[in-house]
Amino acid sequence: MRVENHPILGESRQPDTYIYFDGKQIPAVTGEPVAAALVAAGVRTFRYTAKKNQPRSLFCGIGRCNDCKMVVDGVPNVRTCVTPVREGMDVRTQHGLGEEDVTHE
Repeated sequence: MRVENHPILGESRQPDTYIYFDGKQIPAVTGEPVAAALVAAGVRTFRYTAKKNQPRSLFCGIGRCNDCKMVVDGVPNVRTCVTPVREGMDVRTQHGLGEEDVTHE
């Protein structure tokens, strides 16, 4: 799901690290948005709404909406479309308004 050879931008960077999505290892490019790594890996649901438990995914891609919010390294409500990948991040699907994971180090 990655563009490997763009006619104008040229060749894209290849994954050089990993993040963890709901416990599963996902290849990623250091510095790319977390949401981009997830979409490239085929992830479509980032969170579920609080009232109706409806799935949400990447929408605006610029940090203005709430659809890409996830729990990142134990912190809820992180906008993954503007959060850069760093090695070993723990990214989890957010349910409802999210809760801080007090057990995460």
